Amino acid sequence: MVAAGVLACWVLAIEARLVVLQVVQHDELSLRAERQQSETQKTPGKRGEIYDRKGRLLAYSVDADTIYAVPTDVADPATAAALLCAAFDECTRKDRDQLRERLSRKRRSGGLTSFQYVKRRATPIEAKRIAALELKGIGFMKESKRFYPNRELAAHLLGYVGTDNAGLHGLEATFDKTVRGREGTMLVQTDARGHAFSRLDRPPTTGGSLELTIDQQLQYIVERELKAGVEAARADGGTAVAMDPRTGEILAMASWPTFNPNQYAGTSDSALRNRAVQDLYEPGSTFKLVTASAAIEEKVVTPGEIIDVSAGLIRFGSRVIDDMHRYGPLSFTDVIVKSSNVGAIKVGLKLGPERMGLYIRRFGFGRASSPDFPGESPGIVWDPSRLNDSALASVSMGYQIGVTPLQMAAAASVIANGGTLYEPHVVRATVKGGVRTVVSPKVVRRAILPATAATLTTIMEAVVVEGTAKRAALASYTVAGKTGTADKLVNGRYSPSQQNVSFVGFVPSRNPVMTVIVMVDSPRVGGDTGGVIAAPIFQRIADASLRQMGVTPTINQPPPVMIARRDQHPVTTAAAPLTPAIVTMTASMSDGGGLPDLRGMSARDALRELARLGLTARMQGTGVVTEQTPAPGSTIEPGAACTLVLNRRPPPRPAAASGDQR
Repeated sequence: MVAAGVLACWVLAIEARLVVLQVVQHDELSLRAERQQSETQKTPGKRGEIYDRKGRLLAYSVDADTIYAVPTDVADPATAAALLCAAFDECTRKDRDQLRERLSRKRRSGGLTSFQYVKRRATPIEAKRIAALELKGIGFMKESKRFYPNRELAAHLLGYVGTDNAGLHGLEATFDKTVRGREGTMLVQTDARGHAFSRLDRPPTTGGSLELTIDQQLQYIVERELKAGVEAARADGGTAVAMDPRTGEILAMASWPTFNPNQYAGTSDSALRNRAVQDLYEPGSTFKLVTASAAIEEKVVTPGEIIDVSAGLIRFGSRVIDDMHRYGPLSFTDVIVKSSNVGAIKVGLKLGPERMGLYIRRFGFGRASSPDFPGESPGIVWDPSRLNDSALASVSMGYQIGVTPLQMAAAASVIANGGTLYEPHVVRATVKGGVRTVVSPKVVRRAILPATAATLTTIMEAVVVEGTAKRAALASYTVAGKTGTADKLVNGRYSPSQQNVSFVGFVPSRNPVMTVIVMVDSPRVGGDTGGVIAAPIFQRIADASLRQMGVTPTINQPPPVMIARRDQHPVTTAAAPLTPAIVTMTASMSDGGGLPDLRGMSARDALRELARLGLTARMQGTGVVTEQTPAPGSTIEPGAACTLVLNRRPPPRPAAASGDQR
């Protein structure tokens, strides 16, 4: 009876314990067993490719060997660490000690350590050396590694990827969810002693691809010329943006200094910064384009209206604002051409703060201009109600307002395309799962009327022909642009020795395919104005880019080419022979009138008149027009070219007939 009672109690105790283990603690113990017996390691997905607008690769992923260790299978961690360290291209004593520590971690909280990274994405040579060691407990697996074949090209735009294959900067970060593929998994199973006996892999998948609006060749041209200009001026840095004013597509975006995204570790913050969207600067006289647009649109002033700037300065209490040069009375056109601060301020005061603030917003300032750059600064724009006369004077000439270079390029593009503000964008299409989704141009608003834009274009052409931007002129294309120079704020005060100098313009001026802005930070050699430093950089960028794009010259066009046409008469046996024909320009003008007499006109007035008639010009020499071909009164079709010979001395006028009292 006693034995039976003891046995019964023992059975009940065993059953109770089994109930606790198998029912009450089942989930907890199962999870602990799983942690002890297996370990799951995530493997990042393969990122999709990034292409330029013509399908050229800018970024792609390659498979690389990642070396790992199972610490329980490593017999001598110190020896293994020393051998592994010797096989790496670079390995310090500190690196070797840390590796030995990881290989020695036999146990962790809740189970055994069955997996440790030795080196992520090793080079092929390193992987070959380590494989030759045949170390027990050391294994290999494939991981995706981001590669940028053009090194520094478009580095700030593309960005870079971290160790875990996550985008950390630029488009790689902005479109990380689109480009990053689905993660894979690696399951390592171990026995009771912690020795691995099985490894199961689920491979990762590839993400979507991006097609950019960037042209690789134009990007190279912009980066090359920006670097040369910044280094020649010994400046702190610079940026340049080229965009299509008709769509908002960014054709190139560069900043200097730059970096190699394949090896971004250790790069300075200055080199990593995308100055085109992250740097705020006071634009100076380039902002007078906004002041001028508002004044002309609101009919506050006409291009020919005379503004008295002869005093050379204007006062607001104890504050004095002056011009760089003394002028007499100037037409409003010449106020912009000669970049008179006093003239711009007088026009701004006539506009008033409310209308000035309205057009600042219309041109896109005070808000981030593109969703493709989430790190873009919105800029600094005053509330119109807080603008007294002194502050309004500053804003009218481009001070006390903060803009990004991209915002300024978008604003100039409003004038270039006839008055429409487009949202700048750099992604042309996304491709995911075999489906290509095109990104269409987005119109933000109409900022000004086409007539206002045409008037501003004429004024900007004069800035290049005879104003502050002569160094931006091209031999074969008409250019419209504006220079800007602004003292930098340093420790709360404007520095007399550090300036932000810039130039923004579009080419060809009457049918623009490209708007380009160049901004240089603190030039120290060769000058301190936008016309001297930034305009020549623009000139080299625009000239090389237009030739690369195959744009037909608008000045000094090449002679007509011989073309072939087929005989229109039917033949019965063989194909009609090819006969040469030459394109002529002798048809009547669309308005039925003859070519006007341009002799005695300045280059600016002659270009303006030809542009009004829809004609282009070939120009020879400098000064005023002394000869023209075809002759005055000739018939010429729209789009044809008129050759103008310019000379410093005006041509003699024919004597008046007897009795002529004119």
